[in-house]
Amino acid sequence: MKGIKTIIGVAFLTLVSPVGTVCAQLPKAGNQARPNIIFLLTDDQRADALGVMGNPIIQTPHLDEMARNGYLFRNAYVTTSICAVSRASVLSGQYMSRHQISDFGTNFSETALADTYPMLLQKAGYHIGFIGKYGVGNQPPSDRFDFWSCWDRGQPPYWLEDGAGRKVHQTDSVSHDIMRFLDEYGTKEAPFCLSVSFKAPHELDGDPPVYQVQERFENLYEGIVIPPQPNGGEEAWERTPPFFHDSKSIARKRWEGLFGTPELYQTNVKNYYRLITGVDEVVGRLREKLSELGIDDRTVIIYMGDNGFCLGNHGLEGKWFGYEESVRVPLIIYDPQKPTSRQGDIPDIALNIDIAPTVLAYAQVSIPPSMQGVNLRQTALDKRSTRSAFFYEHTFAGSPRIPKVEGVVGGRYKYMIYTEHGYEELFDLKKDPYELNNVAKDETYARQLKKIRARFDFLKQAAR
Repeated sequence: MKGIKTIIGVAFLTLVSPVGTVCAQLPKAGNQARPNIIFLLTDDQRADALGVMGNPIIQTPHLDEMARNGYLFRNAYVTTSICAVSRASVLSGQYMSRHQISDFGTNFSETALADTYPMLLQKAGYHIGFIGKYGVGNQPPSDRFDFWSCWDRGQPPYWLEDGAGRKVHQTDSVSHDIMRFLDEYGTKEAPFCLSVSFKAPHELDGDPPVYQVQERFENLYEGIVIPPQPNGGEEAWERTPPFFHDSKSIARKRWEGLFGTPELYQTNVKNYYRLITGVDEVVGRLREKLSELGIDDRTVIIYMGDNGFCLGNHGLEGKWFGYEESVRVPLIIYDPQKPTSRQGDIPDIALNIDIAPTVLAYAQVSIPPSMQGVNLRQTALDKRSTRSAFFYEHTFAGSPRIPKVEGVVGGRYKYMIYTEHGYEELFDLKKDPYELNNVAKDETYARQLKKIRARFDFLKQAAR
């Protein structure tokens, strides 16, 4: 395996083959039977930020077309709504309670890394690549990949410099690296698995945070008025838990900088949409390249967000909490071998922990018992629900900045408990889909509360 040079920002990284790595050599027929796999991950993209998910404003034609011809999971969620933890769950197929990566500095152990989907596929004969933001720990396993072009630590900036000193938007840099990977590995006999992580549509951290978009999209959505969030505004904010109202609350402070006035709201929701449209453009180019190489009919593409995002919902900016806008994400699986007779609109609950076992199943690689997710292709083909609810957990930071929370998501009732405060929330989503009325202390819901507490205890134990 030869080393390659890659450019990201101002960094030049020379990659070499992993020492001691032995890739299983499979029969030629086996290689041809197994698909290539591309996993695309956006940062902070909520479920309804796609045209195909019912958004009448955002322009995502390539993703919409991919969803219409593939599997669209309308009820996809993350088990922890923060990037580093969610990405660890994507790679490992495990809840945070099991993989134990609860912050931005913890790395996978060697044993845990070996059971992530890229390493398992490499062992089974796949070429593996990673582009964009790895996002787990501070010592990413760059030397273990055949192709690596990543911002190794924390959030990358939006504007990077190429080797000639030119400014390149991170989304365009990712697009360029995808093409380089496909040029090198798209025509090889062995299949490949490419993992791609965009910064978009994450804000650029700062005080206040900002969104930085490509110049060609700066005027997109001009003249359009973004409607207010149904659960935005001061009344919704007043209904949040009292400890949310501390002046050190990150979610409220960032709300002030991005959505705190009607003008800021219009500007920044449009910028959020513009960044996603930029990703959609990359998806279109990617699919054109697969067609040019003649491998589009044997390449599976999976698209997901690493967590949702409150665009002023509940008077908040960000993720972290159990609100629907925070935990629900887009999920598309484009399978060129999907039977035309099969329904592609899937209502079942899908989770980020399902990505790893799904990738392994497509590659015909055994799913290790440590993985807690399910094979979503089988879910789509079987047309039967695999879960009715799941355990949600978020423990990073803590009060007053980001109160810790656990709960149960799925079905008519949603339950959350802020563990530092013993404060419970119960929402009747049939009557209250925007989660404005906490009925945990309403005696008419006493039976439901008792029942869901028991379900919470069971699911929490099962997540370990």
